[in-house]
Amino acid sequence: MAFGRRTSPEVAEQLAADEKLAATYQDRLAEVDAADGALRRAQADGATAAEQRTLAGDLELKMRTAIGVAEAAERVAMGSKTYGVSRASEIARRKARAKAAVRPYSEELDRLRTAREAHKLSYRALSRA
Repeated sequence: MAFGRRTSPEVAEQLAADEKLAATYQDRLAEVDAADGALRRAQADGATAAEQRTLAGDLELKMRTAIGVAEAAERVAMGSKTYGVSRASEIARRKARAKAAVRPYSEELDRLRTAREAHKLSYRALSRA
C-alpha cells in the first residue's frame, strides 16, 4: 500500500513536462545574456538599424522563451499541489511562493519580465528616434 498524496494523471503529465522545461533553465538564461550582449555590441559598433532590429527581435524571442521556462521551474519548485484551478490550488500557490526554495525562481521571473518590458519600451523609443 502506497502512502502519500495521489496525483491525477493530468497533473503528473503537466509536472513531467514542466520538469523537462525546467531542466533547460540555465541554458535559456545564458541564451538571453548572449543575445543581450550581441545587441549591445551591435549598438556600440554602430550597426545599421535593420541589424539592430533583427538582434532586438532575437532578444525578445529569447526573453519570452526564458520567461516560459522560468515559470515552469517555479511551478516545479512549488510542487504538484499547486497545479489545478481550484481555490485550494490557488492557496497552495500563494503559500508556496513564500517558501525559501521557491523565492529565487519568483524573483528571477520578476526580473525577466521587468527586463523584457524595459527592452520593449526602450528599443521602441530608440527605433522611432
